[in-house]
Amino acid sequence: MSDPPLPHRAPPETRRRELLARGQHAGRRARMWMSPGLGVKRWLALFVICTLIGSVGVLHFTWTGPLHFTATRWILWVNALIRPEVMPLYVGGVVLMLLALIGALWSIMMLNRSVLRGTGTAPEQAVDLMYQNRHLSRGPRIVTLGGGTGMSNLLSGLRVHTGNTTAIVTVADDGGSSGRLRQSLDMIAPGDLTDCYAALSDSPVMARLLLHRFARGDGIQGHTFGNLMLATLSEQEGSLSDAMLDIHEVLRIRGRVYPAATQPPTLVAHLKDGRTVRGESQFATQVSPSRIDHVALDPPDLPALPEVVQAIRDADQIVLGPGSLYTSIIPALLVPAVAQALRQTPAPLIYVASLMTEPGETDDLTLEAHVQAITRHLGRTPDCVLVNNAVPPRDVIARYAAEGAHLLSLSGASRDLRGRSVILPLLHPGQARHDPAALAQALLYAAPRRDQTV
Repeated sequence: MSDPPLPHRAPPETRRRELLARGQHAGRRARMWMSPGLGVKRWLALFVICTLIGSVGVLHFTWTGPLHFTATRWILWVNALIRPEVMPLYVGGVVLMLLALIGALWSIMMLNRSVLRGTGTAPEQAVDLMYQNRHLSRGPRIVTLGGGTGMSNLLSGLRVHTGNTTAIVTVADDGGSSGRLRQSLDMIAPGDLTDCYAALSDSPVMARLLLHRFARGDGIQGHTFGNLMLATLSEQEGSLSDAMLDIHEVLRIRGRVYPAATQPPTLVAHLKDGRTVRGESQFATQVSPSRIDHVALDPPDLPALPEVVQAIRDADQIVLGPGSLYTSIIPALLVPAVAQALRQTPAPLIYVASLMTEPGETDDLTLEAHVQAITRHLGRTPDCVLVNNAVPPRDVIARYAAEGAHLLSLSGASRDLRGRSVILPLLHPGQARHDPAALAQALLYAAPRRDQTV
C-alpha cells in the first residue's frame, strides 16, 4: 500500500500574505469596535474602572480581614518567583492584575459570542451590524412621496445612508395585480407598497420573494407574492393600514412605508376639452388628443394615518418623485391631511424632475409646467428641483421618441425655476432612468435640508 499523500502546504510567501491579511482584518474590526458612536468604549472603560476598584476592595478585605494570613503567604509565593535584582517585586502584582483583566474581558467576549449565536447572529458580523445600525440611526429624516419604480429606486439608494426614511406611497392604482386585488377585496392598491418594501428590506431573500410574479396558477397568475401577502394581512387585520406595524416587523425594512390614504380612491383626470377620465389605468389611452388640466381623488376627503402626518412634521427633507407626475406624485399630494402637513412643514420640499415626458399623460409638457402642476395641486412650490444633465445614449432616446416620450430639460425655463434648480448627472449609465446611488448622494449633499435653511 502506498503512503498517504502529504498535506499540501502553501508557500511561505503565500502564508505570510494570508497572515498579513488576517492581521489587517483583525485591526480593522478592532478599530470599528472603538469607532465613535458605537456605544462600546464607554462600557469598556466602566468595566476596567470597576475591575480596578474591585481589586482595591479585595486587597482591603484580605489585608484587614480573616484572609490576611492567606494573602500574606500568596504574596510571599509570588515574590519568590521574581528576582529583585532584575525587576521590582510590585511588577508581579501588575502582571497578575493585567492577566486577570484580560481573562475577564475574554470571558465577556465569549459570553457575548454565545448569546449572539443563540439569537441567530453570526459573531463575526456583530460589529458590522452595530456600526451599520448606529450610523443609519443618525441619518437625516427623509420623507418621500410618490410611487412606481422611481420611488423604489430612490429608496434603494437612500437605504445605505439613513435608516430614517419614510415612504408615503400613492394607492390609486387600479390596473394589473393591484387593480384585481383592489376590486375583489376592496383594499388599497398594494403594488407600489410592495416595491417600496422590497427596496428597503434588510433581507435580500425577502426582497426577491416580494417581487416574484406568478407566471401560472389559477387565480394567482399575474400576482406578485408581495401583493398577495399584503392582501392576506389586510384581510386578517381588517385593513392594510391596521397591519402596518406587523408588516414592518415581518419584512425587517430599513425605514417605514405607509400608504398615503387608508381607503381605496379613484383617480379622476379633468381634461382641457371638458372630458373626465376615471381610473389611473385609463389615462394612457383616453387622455389624448387632449391634455390633463388637473386631477382629483374620489372620494376627496380621504383620511391619512397619523404616522404619515407626524413623519412629515418631523422630516428634515421632503422629496417628491421621481415618478409619473399625474399618476404617482400628485395623487399622494391630494390627501387633505398630507397636503396640509406639507404646506405647514418648515422642511424643504424637493422635486426630483422626471427625465422624460410620458405618452398620454404629460405630452408636450415642459419641466416648468411639471413644477407648476405640483404648485397648483399642493398649494406650495418646491423649494428645490433636482435636474439631470446627463444625456442617455442615442439609441435609448430614439426608442423613447418612437413611443412619444421626449427628454425634459431647463431649456426655456424661467429665472425663478433656474434659481431653484440643482443640476447634476443623475442618469443610470446606458439607460433613461435615475441612478439610485447618484440620486441619494444628490439629496444628501446637494439638496437643502431643514438644518441648512435659515
